[in-house]
Amino acid sequence: MENQYTAVFEQDGEWWIGYIEELPGANTQGKTLEEARENLKDAIAMVIEANREIVKQEFEGKEVIIEQISVVS
Repeated sequence: MENQYTAVFEQDGEWWIGYIEELPGANTQGKTLEEARENLKDAIAMVIEANREIVKQEFEGKEVIIEQISVVS
């Protein structure tokens, strides 16, 4: 499944700082813009994986429904 997010990049001295508007905690930096882009992709994956694990632990042993939902904005 491919998801799209809004990436924001800002040059800070010799470094590029990047973050995802829709996903708090997904932020990174890189010496080049391309490095920051690639690092941000990794950060997105890590934040989503961590959030899923938190939910899994929080609802362990409880009856819950987990499903995919699509939103067009």
